[in-house]
Amino acid sequence: MKKVYLMIYDLGAGHRSTANALQKVIEQRQLPWKIHIVDAFKEIIGTAVPHKIYNQLILKKNWAKIITEPLLVPSFKLQIRLYHFAWLARFQRYWQQHQPDMVIALLPYVNRLIYESLQAVSPGVPFATFITDHADCPPHFWIEQQEQFLICPTERAVEQAKNFGYTQERIFRTSGVVIHPRFYEPMKCDRRIERQRLGLDPDLPTGLITFGSQGSKVMLEIADCLEKSSLNLQLIFICGRNEEIANTLRRQQSRLPRYIETFTNEIPYYMHLSDFFVGKSGSVGVSEAVAMKLPVITECNAFSLFQERPSAVWIADNEIGIVVRNFRDINQAVAKLIQPETLAYYRANAAAINNKAVFEVVDILEGILENSFLEAVQKPLQV
Repeated sequence: MKKVYLMIYDLGAGHRSTANALQKVIEQRQLPWKIHIVDAFKEIIGTAVPHKIYNQLILKKNWAKIITEPLLVPSFKLQIRLYHFAWLARFQRYWQQHQPDMVIALLPYVNRLIYESLQAVSPGVPFATFITDHADCPPHFWIEQQEQFLICPTERAVEQAKNFGYTQERIFRTSGVVIHPRFYEPMKCDRRIERQRLGLDPDLPTGLITFGSQGSKVMLEIADCLEKSSLNLQLIFICGRNEEIANTLRRQQSRLPRYIETFTNEIPYYMHLSDFFVGKSGSVGVSEAVAMKLPVITECNAFSLFQERPSAVWIADNEIGIVVRNFRDINQAVAKLIQPETLAYYRANAAAINNKAVFEVVDILEGILENSFLEAVQKPLQV
C-alpha cells in the first residue's frame, strides 16, 4: 500500500472537503493507497490559533474581514518566516516518522515548508500542490518557486504558474475546483413533494442561503433585506455550525416561507430543492452550486476575503450568476434573477460547465506516482 498524505488545515471547510472528496474517489477506485488527511497546523506545527481566528472571527463574526489584509495576512506571513527553521524541523521529524510515498498540499502559505522538509528527508518523494481557489493570490500564497507539480483549476492559475517559471510538464489543468462526487449523483426525489415535506410552497421560487460550515451573521442581514422587499419567494437557510444564527432565524416572524438547517452533509438535496444560491464566493461552495445547475448571487468588494475574489470574477466571466458590490443590494439581484428568462439563461450557463476535477485529480496523482516509481527504478545505482 502506498502512503499518500493530503495536507490541509481546517480554516473554513474547503480544504477538508477537498481532501474528503479525493479520498472518496480513491476508495471507489480501490487504489492501493493508504490515505492520510493531515491538518498541518494542528498535527505538525502544534497550534490551533489560526483556526480560532479564522473560523470564529473572520467567518462567524465577519467584522475581522476588515483587518485580514492590512494586519492578519502580513503578520501570519511574518510568523511563518520567523519560525521557518523551527517549523521546518517539525515537518522533517514528521516525514522521518511516517515515510510517505506521495504528498499533496491542499492548503496555501506553508507549501515551501512542506517541500523543503520533504526534500531534506525523502527527496525522491513526489510533491504536488492543488490550488483549491480559482486563482493564486501572490506573493507566497499557493505558488512557490520550487520543483513541485501544480494542479490548476482554471486557465488563470495556469498562467500564474507559467509566470513563476513552471514548465508545462509540471503543470496540470483540471476542469474546475474539486467537489465531492455526491454532487454528480442523480437526485431521484420529487422537488414539489420534498418542498411540502419541509413546510415550503411547492411552486414558489426558492433560494438557498449558506455561508459555509461556520455560517455568518450576514445571513441575518440578507434575511432582513428580503423580508422587507415585495418579492414573492421562499428561503432555505443552511447555517453550518453556527447555532446562534440558526436560533435567531427560527425565532423571527417571517412573511416568507423558510426552512432552517444547521450543519448537514445533505447539501446536494437542499440544492436540488432550490432555484438559486446565495452565499460567499468561496470556490468550493459556488462550484457545488454550479454543479447542481444553480445560478449564484454573491458579493465582491474591498472587504471580501482576497482568496475568494477570483471566484467572483469566475462567476461574472462565465455568466452563471450575479455579483453584487454589497449584499444590501440583494433585493435587486434576486428580483432580476428569478425572472423566468433570466433564471433559465443562468441555469443553462451553469449546466454548460462540466467540472469533473475530482476524478481528473485522482488520474493526475496516479500518473505522478507511477512516473516517480519508474524514475526510481530506472535511476542508476550510485557507486
